[in-house]
Amino acid sequence: MKLWLVRHGQSQANVDGLYSGISETPLTEHGVKQAQTIGDLLNQVAFEKVLCSELGRAQHTMQLIVQQRNIPVVTEPRLNEMNFGDWEMQHHRDLQRMDSENYAAWCNDWQNVVPKNGEGFQLFSQRVSEFAATLSSQPKEKNILIVSHQGVLSLLISTLLNMPPASMWHFVIEQGAWSCVEIRDGFTTLRTLNNRAIYSPAS
Repeated sequence: MKLWLVRHGQSQANVDGLYSGISETPLTEHGVKQAQTIGDLLNQVAFEKVLCSELGRAQHTMQLIVQQRNIPVVTEPRLNEMNFGDWEMQHHRDLQRMDSENYAAWCNDWQNVVPKNGEGFQLFSQRVSEFAATLSSQPKEKNILIVSHQGVLSLLISTLLNMPPASMWHFVIEQGAWSCVEIRDGFTTLRTLNNRAIYSPAS
């Protein structure tokens, strides 16, 4: 089974430098073009299923990739980005002023300190791990497209490779690119990361 991983296109919050975990933020014009380009790059992949975050920026990206192709789409809340609570749609400069003590604590210990009214990394990691575990129950699927977010996809890769959660930072998922993970006989291989080439079945 191959998992084709795509991060949503550039959002307005990305441009503005804001924490946009579960907050809705539209794709920019550039983000729309990124998604359309990925649709062209992966046009020859015979996807049997799409698993997508329920957030609008991921859903829009997915729709631009799939276009008129008849592929079953499953909206999967466990693919949502981490909830930053009261820090949602805030810039780090503002947080350093408005919530300096808590923000500094989080920056120093992001795996354990939880943003106020937020999800926290431990719960976030747990749900991504639970999602990863469900993938083994879909052995008949050969090609699954997963459209999600930077944090989710980075953590998913490290989880599937049996690496510690903190190792997610080794896998920076870029916008406007596709990555591929292959799972065969219980063994996971990272086939490509942030690829911008046209996929050909013969390649």
